[in-house]
Amino acid sequence: MTDLLIRLAVLVAIFASVFILSQVLLGVAWQNRARVSAVNKRLRMIREGVDRAEVATRLRKTAPSDFAHLPPPFAGWLRSLQRVLFASAMPMTLSQLLLAIGVLFAVVLAVMLILASAGGYVLGSGSILLLAVLAGCAAAGLPMLAMSAVAQRRRKRVEQQFPVALDVFVRALRSGHPIASAIELLTHEMEDPIGSEFGLVSDEVAYGAELTDALEAMADRWDLEDMRMFVVSLSVQNETGGNLAEILENLSEVIRARASMYMKVRALSSEGRMTGWMLTVLPIFAFVSMFLINPGFYLDVSRDPIFLIGFPALIGLYLIGLITIRRMVNLKV
Repeated sequence: MTDLLIRLAVLVAIFASVFILSQVLLGVAWQNRARVSAVNKRLRMIREGVDRAEVATRLRKTAPSDFAHLPPPFAGWLRSLQRVLFASAMPMTLSQLLLAIGVLFAVVLAVMLILASAGGYVLGSGSILLLAVLAGCAAAGLPMLAMSAVAQRRRKRVEQQFPVALDVFVRALRSGHPIASAIELLTHEMEDPIGSEFGLVSDEVAYGAELTDALEAMADRWDLEDMRMFVVSLSVQNETGGNLAEILENLSEVIRARASMYMKVRALSSEGRMTGWMLTVLPIFAFVSMFLINPGFYLDVSRDPIFLIGFPALIGLYLIGLITIRRMVNLKV
């Protein structure tokens, strides 16, 4: 009898230990899951204990600047680059990006010069120019293309999310929420990237900024006409009055109709756009393939003095053709 009671007590103790340990582990797992599965990046950082001011600073780290102190062409190029950097959500500033590209260009160029010298090729001004162009394409062109692709995908995601956000905003207004509360609701219901953007607007309003100014800043960051129409609608309603929910509902329908028309235009122009892509990529593909297969085909020719004139002229003609093709296939809706 005593042995039976001891065995029963041991089994109960083992069961209690396993039960308590499983509850602790499951509690930790659910907490981590709740933190990881937050709707958007802003809520995830807030759940991790980051201060809201620090959250706003991180999210606005790569926000576009005006660069008013620089010459207009250079300032416009930097604004475009910073807007792409912001839309791609890269965790670095513009200066860090330019520094990384510069370091990568120097490393790639040094490696190419060493390999060319080891291969027995004579390094003259023409060959150095050729290798510098190749290093620039590898160090700056490829990363920028990848970053632009990510930025374009996120911009399309914002364009798709914005009418849905307007619907949520309209329902919140009709259920009695004020505008600030409706925007706060968007920060909890919408995923990235637009959820974090409305979270920034909510934080800026909480810190004392005007609602229209905060929304205008969001529209400038993404450079989207849909957001600007939303800001104009709010501004007009604040000045003249009216049913804001009905105005925004009509705006949502207009945005969806314009998006549908845009997709139809893209479908009808797909052949021309594909032709433009082929005409853009084929020269680069042929040049890179030939250089990888037989580097001497270009390095031997680069010793000719006319190469210093012909090669930059060839690059200029290619860029003119690229810009012309892009303007022909870039249809505005």
